[in-house]
Amino acid sequence: MKILVGYKRVVDYNVRIQVKPDGSGVVTEGVKLSANPFDDIALEEALRLRDKGIATEVVVATLGPADCQAHLRNGLAMGANRAIHVVTDQAVQPLTAARALLKLVEKEQPQIVLLGKQAIDDDANQTGQMLATLWGRPQATFAGKVEVSGGAATVTREVDAGLEVLEVQLPAVITTDLRLNEPRFIKLPDIMKAKSKPLETINFADLGVESGDHLKTSHYAPPAKRSKGVMVKDVAELVSALKAKGLV
Repeated sequence: MKILVGYKRVVDYNVRIQVKPDGSGVVTEGVKLSANPFDDIALEEALRLRDKGIATEVVVATLGPADCQAHLRNGLAMGANRAIHVVTDQAVQPLTAARALLKLVEKEQPQIVLLGKQAIDDDANQTGQMLATLWGRPQATFAGKVEVSGGAATVTREVDAGLEVLEVQLPAVITTDLRLNEPRFIKLPDIMKAKSKPLETINFADLGVESGDHLKTSHYAPPAKRSKGVMVKDVAELVSALKAKGLV
C-alpha cells in the first residue's frame, strides 16, 4: 500500500504575523517557515501505518517555490520514502491544489491520501474535500483515529456532538485533526539520511492543471487593536453604556 501525504509549507505557528506596510500581503522575508502542523500529523499517521506493516511506501508532496525543497527534506527526515515537489511561484488556492494533487494521485496510484484538515495560513479546510470529489473516492475528514484493515479504513472523527465513526473503502482521502497523534522528533542521523532520499521536481505548468483560483485578495490589514476596558459601578451603568454604543 502506498500513502500520499500533502505537506504544505506555512509561516511557523509561533511567529507573530505582520502585514506589509502597503497592505499587499503578510511579511514572509526573514520569517521562519515550517510544515503546516496538521500536515505533520498526517505524515506521522502515514509513518505509523507503515511501521505497522499496513503501508509499504510513504510519499510527501508539496506545491511551492524552489526553496520548498528544504521543507520536503524535513518530511523525508521524519521518515517518508520519497518526495515530490510541484514547483510554482504563485500562491495556490484550494481548488488548484486539489487539481494538482489529483494529477499526482493519477501518477502514483496511492491507496490513501492523507492531508491536514486545514492549513493555518488560509484556514480554508477545502483541499481534501475537493480532491475526494474530483477523484470520485470516499472521504473521511477531521480524523481523530484511523484503523486500516481489509481494504477499508475505519475513521473516528470529531464532530460538534461528539465522535462519529465512518468506514470508507480504499482508495480514499483522509484529513487529520489535532488529537490524532503527536508527530515524532527528528534526529540528526535522520536529517543526514534524508539528503540521499529521492526528491522529484515537477513544474506546475507540466501538470496541465487548469487554475481554480477564482478569489482575488485586494487588501490585507491587521485586526483592530482592542480599546481599553471601562470600569462600571453596577449593572445599571453597564446597561446604560451598552445602550449608548447601540449594543442593546
